[in-house]
Amino acid sequence: MTTMTDPPGQGFRLSQLIYDTRYRSLTIQMVAMILLMLTFSWLVVNTITNLHALGKDFDFGFLTQPSGYDINQRLVEYDSQSTHGRAALVGILNTLLVAFLGCALATVLGVTAGVLRLSNNWLVSRLMAVYVEGFRNVPLLLWIVLIFALMTEGTPAPSAFRGETPSSSMLFDAVAITNRGVYIPAIHFAAPLFENNFYNWLLVLIVLAVSIFVVKRIAHWASVRQEATGDRPTTWYLTLAILVLPIALLLVLMGAFLDLPSLQGFNFGGGVHLRGSLIALWLALSLYTGAFIAEIVRGGILAISAGQSEAAYALGLRPGTTMKLVVLPQALRVIIPPLISQFLNLTKNSSLAIAVGYMDARSTLGGITINQTGRELEGMLLLGLFYLVLSLAISGVMNVYNNSVKLKER
Repeated sequence: MTTMTDPPGQGFRLSQLIYDTRYRSLTIQMVAMILLMLTFSWLVVNTITNLHALGKDFDFGFLTQPSGYDINQRLVEYDSQSTHGRAALVGILNTLLVAFLGCALATVLGVTAGVLRLSNNWLVSRLMAVYVEGFRNVPLLLWIVLIFALMTEGTPAPSAFRGETPSSSMLFDAVAITNRGVYIPAIHFAAPLFENNFYNWLLVLIVLAVSIFVVKRIAHWASVRQEATGDRPTTWYLTLAILVLPIALLLVLMGAFLDLPSLQGFNFGGGVHLRGSLIALWLALSLYTGAFIAEIVRGGILAISAGQSEAAYALGLRPGTTMKLVVLPQALRVIIPPLISQFLNLTKNSSLAIAVGYMDARSTLGGITINQTGRELEGMLLLGLFYLVLSLAISGVMNVYNNSVKLKER
């Protein structure tokens, strides 16, 4: 009787790294990684050698040196004797400000224009088409310069508000639009809890965030109750109280009062001064990006089956209610991913602020600071790191929201 045995297996051969499909992809990845590491090492060594030849080193100590220049628009205290690190912080905050305002306004404009472009009203849909095609097909830099020119040439000087019969008047006796910028009321604290005003506003924002979180939990509870009983409890008065009362009590505790702008000499004093460069950059970024968002919204709505709207109409829902409760919630799954890219584009396009003299991170850390210290490599690395972290943060937050609106399978 003979015994059948398996043939002896062949040992591993180096040729398998190329010809065997089990190892080929791993081999390609390892070779690519080695080449990438060698290239990066060569760049680092070459940079160090060139810096040494120029008598320079790689050091971030310049951030602690006095900056020696002023910044016209700032959210925190700063003067020419502050450090370059402080100047970079001011520029970063200015970038965050225009990015936040731009994303908010661009979203409102884009959603509105995208919905109205699908309107059955011929005039409204054509006007939205003109807006979208006009702004999408003209470079952003031209819109920034054009709006800035309108702000400086088409608005009155502060002297026009002077006299018994002034040629210009303030809006609601509280807002002044001039060729030097827009002056709006400011909120000051007579009895602040912190000496630094930044921490007072941070506390207000924290209280507001907690109130919004509580309101969302109440809305979730009301939805669960509605699903269980078919009757949704009335919560609007509780929601209003939670949103208003904590903030109102905190403002009263700190003695908040309005500081209205007033004409003082040749210019306005008091209030908050929003420079024309900030307004021009904000409006241009919002209108330009809003045109792209409008097309994203229009495409997302068209991606939803017409049967959804017809079913809603059959149930007696009005067109506006159908768009709000039926179409747009489903279209969000199509809209959000490309919307993230538009938010990132708007944030990075804010670096064009240098064209109108708005002092953002590109103008401070990546501009004047580099020119004064000669630390172009360190400055550009920090600037690139800032935009990288900011872009990843925006993507992360929007991806969390995108996951929350995804279709959940039962």
